Amino acid sequence: MRVVVTDYIEPDLDWEEKQIAALGGALKSYQLKSATSANLAGVLSDAEVVIVNMAKINGSVLNEMKKCKLIIRHGVGYDNIDIPAATEREIQVCYVPDYCADEVAEQAVMLLLAVYRKFGKQIDSMNSSIKKGEWDFSGMGGVKRVRGKKGGLIGCGRIGSRVLTIMRSLGLEVLVCDPYLTKQRQKELRVETLPLDKVISEADLISIHCSLDDSTRHLIGERELSLMKKDAVLVNTARGPLVDAKALANACREGRMAGAGIDVFESEPPKENFELIGLENVILTPHLSWFSEDAAWEIRKKIIEDVERYVKGKPPRFPLNKISANG
Repeated sequence: MRVVVTDYIEPDLDWEEKQIAALGGALKSYQLKSATSANLAGVLSDAEVVIVNMAKINGSVLNEMKKCKLIIRHGVGYDNIDIPAATEREIQVCYVPDYCADEVAEQAVMLLLAVYRKFGKQIDSMNSSIKKGEWDFSGMGGVKRVRGKKGGLIGCGRIGSRVLTIMRSLGLEVLVCDPYLTKQRQKELRVETLPLDKVISEADLISIHCSLDDSTRHLIGERELSLMKKDAVLVNTARGPLVDAKALANACREGRMAGAGIDVFESEPPKENFELIGLENVILTPHLSWFSEDAAWEIRKKIIEDVERYVKGKPPRFPLNKISANG
């Protein structure tokens, strides 16, 4: 069994190499995150199992993966893999949605509070006060209490539901937009899923937690931003293309909303001329909402578990497609 890692974020894969060797396989790893389809196809042509982080596995790459039986996406999202094309070729695809939910929820709430409580302005005030030798709050402007305001969730799955709990603990009434929530799940969460426009127009602290596909690309654009309250904040820790960055920059720059917290970007890392860089009411973090020592080891163990399940003829824990060979 030849296992190939296209790209990875771990310092090394020594542990994985030993685990796969114990399963009777051999591991080969690369750093091909931004590689061309031709380069990817070249290293994947004889791989039986492929583990991919951010490299793009499209139809042309899949055409050359003649021996592949399983693709494991290292993470929660999977928009970099052509699932229908993999299904046509009888390649099982799975992912790891049950890791880092707590970390992403914590990052989202951190950004919501930091933007809403004007953390950047507070730092400026502190520095100014030190220089003057007396407290200087002149640049702070208005700051509002969080308790009693409305939270807005766009997506309420594993991560969104955790943010829901934290928001409620802060005294927020929470509005939810998630058309995929079943009636039973809505009952369990004590929510009623609402239209997107209603959530955007009524909420004060809005956090995005939905997946990216053709229907959600630029889900939040100029029209949606125009519906937001002038003192509302928007946070995105899901996928960069869910938000039109240019429209968001204009809204923040013109004071049509209080600000934004962004951890994900259409181009990663963003370019030096990225529209949101340098705006005083925007906080940018380097796509680290997933990160903790706990989560980093959790996902490594779960990926190896899926490799082991494959060796034993069992389906993966979280399949993304149905392959006839698996029933």
